[in-house]
Amino acid sequence: MKARYIRVSSATQNTIRQTVNANKDEQVFIDVISGAVPFNERSEASKLIQAIENGLVTYISVEAIDRLGRNTFDIQSTIEYFNKMNITVKVDNLGLESLVNNKVNPTFKIISDVLANVSEMERTNSKERQAQGIKIAVAQGKFKGRVKGSGASDSEVLEKYKLVVKTLNNHSDLSLRKIASISNVSLATVQKVKKILDK
Repeated sequence: MKARYIRVSSATQNTIRQTVNANKDEQVFIDVISGAVPFNERSEASKLIQAIENGLVTYISVEAIDRLGRNTFDIQSTIEYFNKMNITVKVDNLGLESLVNNKVNPTFKIISDVLANVSEMERTNSKERQAQGIKIAVAQGKFKGRVKGSGASDSEVLEKYKLVVKTLNNHSDLSLRKIASISNVSLATVQKVKKILDK
């Protein structure tokens, strides 16, 4: 069976770009989670891994290397796992497959290693720009954090943290700390969402 793995960082992002090359024969796995979270710790990626372990998937398509992650080591480890399991990975925007005649494609390996590093650098640079922007805004008196008493309503919190809500509802057996890791939010945020749901 063929599968397509899609990842977006937030629920507000559109997945259309990543499904342009999809076909009806593919089983689609969609994670709404930061690329910083290890591949095997994501909800849908874990299901994909389980399908591979059960011999149900032999071919995976992704739109770009950074959909697998934003950490060089994690991306490389994930691809190595797929190779070990004899799973062919097709990266749409490269037009390359990881295996050719059941052997590692050297061209794919070189390019994917480079792009994995680029993906991690982009994330690091983005975080640095964000921190720098906040620092400048604070210095100019334009950023003072949230005004006391202006917290979001319960419905706004649930809307903002849809993935946390979904994970809490579907995986009540997981610890709150684990849910925080999967959802790429703080433990306090998960506790806040759970408190609202328990009302």
